[in-house]
Amino acid sequence: MATPDFVLALRSKIGTAPLWLSGITAVVVRGSEVLLVRRSDNGAWTPVTGIIDPGENPATAAAREVLEEADVEARPVRLVLVDVTEPIVYANGDESQYLDLTFRCDYVSGTPFPADGENTEARWFEVDDLPEMSTDMRARLQAGLDDRPEARFTL
Repeated sequence: MATPDFVLALRSKIGTAPLWLSGITAVVVRGSEVLLVRRSDNGAWTPVTGIIDPGENPATAAAREVLEEADVEARPVRLVLVDVTEPIVYANGDESQYLDLTFRCDYVSGTPFPADGENTEARWFEVDDLPEMSTDMRARLQAGLDDRPEARFTL
């Protein structure tokens, strides 16, 4: 997975100590289909996810990540879920935890493919025929698919 330069700079100072980061999940919808990517690090199918750059608007980050990872242009239409991930320890020992902002995004254009090497596949799935996903990713996806005007918060 590509690590943003600002995270590498922080890691040079703090080593593998826990790092609190802000991230996005983009649930991109096209009719009755949803865009999913297969992660290169663990083979899991997920919506597009990524780290928000310092000073970047979270909705802008969602659109940027979809374009970078799947070569699809998407338009964020609403915030659907605010959550905190469980702590993660990466293979190199780095520890992180994320404030995740999940956005419902509408498809604009493009044919999905794994554009930046972070994923091995990118494709549309019918909403009623999804691959196996973690409980956490399924909850993010469902929040993006539900027709609720307000964002959900995990308490």
